[in-house]
Amino acid sequence: MTGAWEWDPSLYSGSARYYPRGRVAYPAELAAAFATELGLDGTGRLLDIGCGPGSLTLPLAGSFEAAVGLDADGDMLAEAARLAAEAGIGNCRWVHRRAEELPAGLGRFRLVTFAQSFHWFDRPRVAAAVRGMLAPDGVCAHVHASTLEPVHPAIAELVREYLGPVRRAGQGCLPEGTAGGEAGIYRAAGFHGPRRFAVPGRVVTRTVDDVVAGVFSLSSSAPHLFGARRAEFEGELRRRLAPAETFPMPLREITVDLWFTRGC
Repeated sequence: MTGAWEWDPSLYSGSARYYPRGRVAYPAELAAAFATELGLDGTGRLLDIGCGPGSLTLPLAGSFEAAVGLDADGDMLAEAARLAAEAGIGNCRWVHRRAEELPAGLGRFRLVTFAQSFHWFDRPRVAAAVRGMLAPDGVCAHVHASTLEPVHPAIAELVREYLGPVRRAGQGCLPEGTAGGEAGIYRAAGFHGPRRFAVPGRVVTRTVDDVVAGVFSLSSSAPHLFGARRAEFEGELRRRLAPAETFPMPLREITVDLWFTRGC
């Protein structure tokens, strides 16, 4: 992580109820591609680290005997459990822990996934723990995706007006954004690869309510950051989005790097 930023429990405080609407769901093609690439057949176990409200856990759960979603935000896990029940998915377990607490007695897994989450962790520590949690032929998947793209240039400007010019994250700031260079971290932990596959991008249509929820689903504009001005901010956001009722949102392709415990 860049700078002196440290994780704290407020990172996504208040965002859980906005996340399912504000973020575009992963396409069905992603789960199908995972099944094809890894020969998934309904056996083995999945661990999704930093699972949020189960955005990837739930689409992949049907390819495994059991799935575990792990997150440090209890509200996110409550939302994940609600969505699982709503979808009739009964093979998921939700674990309220930080990734740095792994292996946490969770056992072995056929697949461990990081979907837009790895950058928040003590990455060398978590990568090393994950390697030890994989079955002999297990795989770690790093999902490069964006389920939220800017749909109006006024949004970032308005957030800066309320929260200042430096990106916020929990109680701290990330002036240089989140860290990259994950390939070297996986290799240092003993992984081999990566082998990459991709799912094409697409264009989706978003409503004003979707866009507002998307803003509040971000760590950099989570509801708690606005304090007593949250309602004022939302009102101004809606005013600036008007008079449009819908917005086209082009989403980039999703790429997945597969990391193996042995040479592939």
